[in-house]
Amino acid sequence: MAQNYYQKDVETMPREEMKKLQSEKLVKQVKHVYENVAYYRDLMDKKGVKPEDIKGIDDLHKLPFLSKADLRDAYPYGLLGKPLDECVRIHSTSGTTGKRVVAFYTQHDVDLWEDCCARAIVAAGGSNKDVCQVAYGYGLFTGGAGLHGGSHKVGCLTLPMSSGNTERQIQFMMDLNASIICCTPSYAAYIGESLKEQGYKPEDIPLKAGIFGAEPWTEEMRQNIQNTLGIKAYDIYGLTETSGPGVAFECSEQTGMHVNEDHFIAEIIDPDTGEVLPDGTKGELVFTALDKEAFPLLRYRTRDICVLSREKCSCGRTLVKMAKPMGRTDDMLIIRGVNVFPSQIETVLLNQGYQPNYQIVVDRVNNTDTFDVNVEMAPEQFTDIVSEILAREKALAEAMKVMLGINPSVHLVAPKTIARSEGKAVRVVDKRKLI
Repeated sequence: MAQNYYQKDVETMPREEMKKLQSEKLVKQVKHVYENVAYYRDLMDKKGVKPEDIKGIDDLHKLPFLSKADLRDAYPYGLLGKPLDECVRIHSTSGTTGKRVVAFYTQHDVDLWEDCCARAIVAAGGSNKDVCQVAYGYGLFTGGAGLHGGSHKVGCLTLPMSSGNTERQIQFMMDLNASIICCTPSYAAYIGESLKEQGYKPEDIPLKAGIFGAEPWTEEMRQNIQNTLGIKAYDIYGLTETSGPGVAFECSEQTGMHVNEDHFIAEIIDPDTGEVLPDGTKGELVFTALDKEAFPLLRYRTRDICVLSREKCSCGRTLVKMAKPMGRTDDMLIIRGVNVFPSQIETVLLNQGYQPNYQIVVDRVNNTDTFDVNVEMAPEQFTDIVSEILAREKALAEAMKVMLGINPSVHLVAPKTIARSEGKAVRVVDKRKLI
C-alpha cells in the first residue's frame, strides 16, 4: 500500500537526526522563554536552572514542569512570549473549572499548527481531490480552526460547517460528496445514527475517512462509527495549551498516534513523583513545544495517561507513537475508593450491544457515594416490559462490576431521552461536594 506524507523528510526522519533537530530547537526555545516569559524564568530560577544548563534533549528533565494551575495563575498575559502586536489570534479552553486558559498565536505559530493538521489529513488519505467537512466547533475552541487550516494546506475543498445543525451537515455531505469528516467522535456517532434513521446505508455515504478527537473514545466506539458510516476512523490528539489538534495523529495502521516530534517533545512521567519513565511504561504525558513563539510551554503536564512506543510502523513514519489516552489523572472518578474512567463504561456498553449514549451520575448520600449509569436504548431495543428491562439492567450492572470492581445502579431509558452532544459529550455528572 502506497503511503502518503505531507512533509516526508520530517515524518520519516532517522531517529538520530530527529534527536539532533530537537536538541537544537530546545536550546533556542529555552533561551527564548527565559528571556521573555518572567513567570517561567522565576520557576527556573527557583530550581537553579539557567539556559546554558540545557545543551540538548538529554537535559530536558532539569527544567521545571508547568501545570494547568500555572496557566490559570498567569492568566491572561503571564506566559506570553511575544509582544501582543506580533500575535494574530487567541484560542481558549472551555473553562469548565476555574479560569479559562488563553493561548496566543503568532502567524508563524498558526502556520506550523496548520502543517501539523495537514499531516493528519494526508495520513488519513486526504489530498487536493478530497472534500473535507469540518464539523468541529469554530471560535475559541481549536478544533474547527486547526482542521480548517490543515485542509486548506492540503488543498481539499473545505466545508466549514462547524458543529450542530445535523440536517444541514447531512445535506452538504450528500450533495457535495464529502469524503473526509472532522469532528468529535460522539458527534460522528450521532451523525451516523441520524443517517441510519433516514434510511442511508454505509455504501450510500460518500465519506471514506473521519478524523476524530477532543474527547475520549474507545476501540469499540471506533468500530461502531466505522461500521455505521462505512469509513476508516482516525484519531487525532491535541491541547489548546500546545496549539490544538495535530500534536499527534493516527496513520493507516491505527495502532496509536504519531507525535509531531519536530515541534513537540513527548515525555512520560510518574504522576506522583515527576520521574521520567522509559518508553513502553504507562504514565502521565508531558509536552514541550519546540517552535511556539507566542505561548511557548516547556514540560507541560497534560494529565493524560498513556504510553509511548518507538516500534517500527508499517506506514514508514519514524515519529514516536502515543497510545490512545487511557484516562486522565484529573477526570478520573474515585467512587467508594475505586478508580473509574468513563471509557470503561463505554467499552462495556458497546460490547453488550448498546449505543454509547450514556451518562454517569455520582452523588454522596449519608457519607456514601451513589453511582448511577443511565443508558439509552436504541429504538430496536426498546420495550416497556418491566421484567425484561430489569433483567437487562441487572446484566449490564454485572458486566460493569466485572470491568470496574464496583457495582453501579444501571437504568435503561427510552430512546432519545439522553441529550445528544453536537460538541463534547457530557458523560459525567458529579454532584458530590468533594472540595
